[in-house]
Amino acid sequence: MKENFDVIIVGGGMVGAAVACGLGGSSLKVAVLESSPPEAFSPDQPHDLRVSALSIASRNIIETVGAWDGIVNRRICPFRRMRVFETAGDTEFCSDDINYPELGYIVENRITQLALLDRLQEFPNIELICPTAISKINYRLGEQPEIELGDGRVLSAKVLVGADGAQSRVRQTVGIGLTSWDYQQHALVIYIDTDYEQQDITWQRFVASGPQAFLPLTGHYGSLVWYNSPDEISRLKTLSFDDLKQELIAAFPDCLGKVNAILGIASFPLTRRHAQSYVKQGVVLVGDAAHTINPLAGQGVNIGLLDAAALAEVLLEAHKQGLNIGDVSVLKRYEKMRRNENLKMMTVMDVFYNVFSNDILPVKLLRNLGLGLAERILPAKHKVMRGAMGLEGKLPKLAKGIAIN
Repeated sequence: MKENFDVIIVGGGMVGAAVACGLGGSSLKVAVLESSPPEAFSPDQPHDLRVSALSIASRNIIETVGAWDGIVNRRICPFRRMRVFETAGDTEFCSDDINYPELGYIVENRITQLALLDRLQEFPNIELICPTAISKINYRLGEQPEIELGDGRVLSAKVLVGADGAQSRVRQTVGIGLTSWDYQQHALVIYIDTDYEQQDITWQRFVASGPQAFLPLTGHYGSLVWYNSPDEISRLKTLSFDDLKQELIAAFPDCLGKVNAILGIASFPLTRRHAQSYVKQGVVLVGDAAHTINPLAGQGVNIGLLDAAALAEVLLEAHKQGLNIGDVSVLKRYEKMRRNENLKMMTVMDVFYNVFSNDILPVKLLRNLGLGLAERILPAKHKVMRGAMGLEGKLPKLAKGIAIN
């Protein structure tokens, strides 16, 4: 016997769970499939290596669907200032300048996921199936998508949502292609214990080999991101933590402060991917399944959450209008809302990367001039801040803090 749903979401990570929460409380019957549950949170545990800088728009989305308290009650580090600098250019952004209490929040990805999963289980119209394994995805034009699970259950839906990450099985199964390239750089994430108390600033410095970034965490802790060539990142990973600490002290700026210890490291390659379409009849992609972006400004999860908010809005409004929510004409509304906005952000990050990731003298002079002008031209500076906070462009209702149920 098939079990029929209106929406099946493959992937219960941050973005997939946010889609579900956006549909929570409606008359749509929703299933969320997640392979394994995240570990429970304990206040005395070390910080996870995987963290994100959630924007104000992301907070609005999570808060409006009722999951923000689940983050705040676990662990969160707000930041008010953001500094961008290199040898001769320097600019600092502060939330006070545009009358906001914060620019954003550093949150461990697992905490965001836990908060959203907790919330979606409070909605009677949502079934979380976790842990689970997908045996097969059946997709044929003219028929509803089907999912065969390892336990023998067969689920069908009007809309199949691929929220299953950069290697999306949903995307591959339905035959949506990718445009992608590597940036020829890797990023090393380093979890550190410092002398400084919890800070309210995130910064990024540009040097010839690539950016160096600092993200504040609660207490005396911080997260560093060190961009460099794949060979250099491989070399750094082979060092003992004590030797790596000495490399950090030599390479990073004095504003980092004293590093007492390195507590953990991880690395990943920088790759840009963009799905050639976000939708097919009965299928839609969100988050990393649709796009991966250069992590320079930490916008990956934020544009994914904007995807989630936009998709929930489109599906609910079409359902209220009595339309077939799986029809490609309905799903194209979501693609129209998000594809160009995402492409703009990806292009801006690519330009930023290319301008700042070289040491050619004329380019270096121009970017130093640009940083100096950004410090002095307040309307432009304020617009940059609003962009980083996710408050520019065409925003879904949830990103504005407007409930859509």
